[in-house]
Amino acid sequence: MTPKLPIYMDNNATTPLDPRVLEAMMPYLTTEFGNAASRSHPFGWKAEEAVDKAREQIGALIGASEKEIVFTSGATESINLALKGVAEFYKDKGNHVITVRTEHKATLDTAKRLERQGCEVTYLDTDKFGLISAEQLRAAITDKTILVSVMLANNEIGSVQPIGELGAVCREKGVLFHCDAVQGVGKVAFDVEKDKVDLASLSGHKIYGPKGIGALYVRRKPRVRIAPIIDGGGHERGMRSGTLNVPGIAGFGKAAELCQQLLPEESHRTYTLRRRLQDYLFSHLDHLELNGHPEHRLPGNLNVSFAYVEGEALMMAIKNVAVSSGSACTSASLEPSYVLRACGVSEDLAHTSIRFGIGRFNTEDEVDFVKKYVVDQVKRLREMSPLYEMAKEGIDLSKIEWAAH
Repeated sequence: MTPKLPIYMDNNATTPLDPRVLEAMMPYLTTEFGNAASRSHPFGWKAEEAVDKAREQIGALIGASEKEIVFTSGATESINLALKGVAEFYKDKGNHVITVRTEHKATLDTAKRLERQGCEVTYLDTDKFGLISAEQLRAAITDKTILVSVMLANNEIGSVQPIGELGAVCREKGVLFHCDAVQGVGKVAFDVEKDKVDLASLSGHKIYGPKGIGALYVRRKPRVRIAPIIDGGGHERGMRSGTLNVPGIAGFGKAAELCQQLLPEESHRTYTLRRRLQDYLFSHLDHLELNGHPEHRLPGNLNVSFAYVEGEALMMAIKNVAVSSGSACTSASLEPSYVLRACGVSEDLAHTSIRFGIGRFNTEDEVDFVKKYVVDQVKRLREMSPLYEMAKEGIDLSKIEWAAH
């Protein structure tokens, strides 16, 4: 049976709002409209109760206290607050920050801003799977290092970093450890205590919650201090001023609660669907490359390079399926993914990559439709490629100068 089209398989970009989350939000979008900072009447009290409940729900998902959750407008702000806040507060202690070349742009661009402001930033190289090691991190830390920032799971290739091992190194060296946990929370195990994380950035819309709401976990024991990047009424214990987005916060809290309840079952189900898609593609097509770690990866993430097929052309050919390509639009050109290039993927192959993000609401029927649809379209596009015909005949294309063009 053909499923309803179009099919959404870009859950690493954003997730649909879970109906149970919308239900939790509705009172605060209608009758319970109070300001959580209004402590002189019941409207404000009810709003504050909703915020406190959400702090508990989000804290429980990551093993934190509700008092360690600071609400922001989203993950990008949380990352900015963590990096800039630490750099400002601890500037007398040092000015060295360590991160990884495959981090999200929110981290990399913030790091570049810190460099312009006088910080020294080390960008660690990864292995071919997009991972770094504890030994590599230990070697990069100096007596001026104040912060290490490493993402839990990569948004493009799905590789999951050894966060616990990295956190142990940072704790041993007395260096603060920030984790962009946006892609991994709710999908893989993550506990700020076990993993020795001092700050963690979170987002609502990656876990079937609303857009425009995020949080930053800030450790209380041992206490981590950060300077605010938004000044105002002193909300969020002075770390992030601004009237709280109560409906968004209530939805974020409910989404976190659902993720905690469903984590084992949902991870297994999305992994099974991803393997169903992956195994079919690799058994029915040649010249494919899996990007990211084959095992240490998000259960629903599949990033594949389809050699001899431009990613953008394939996306147009499978327009009934929402996926992402390995190229990012810039003002003047289509650049290959910097994440894939950092992992050693050639520019040509990076241009052929497609990311499938399988999530909570995807079905077996959808996966079965997509796997056959993709195979048919890849074969059709390759029939028009002289390079693919030459590759099938065993001709070494690397010796042909024009092959890359």
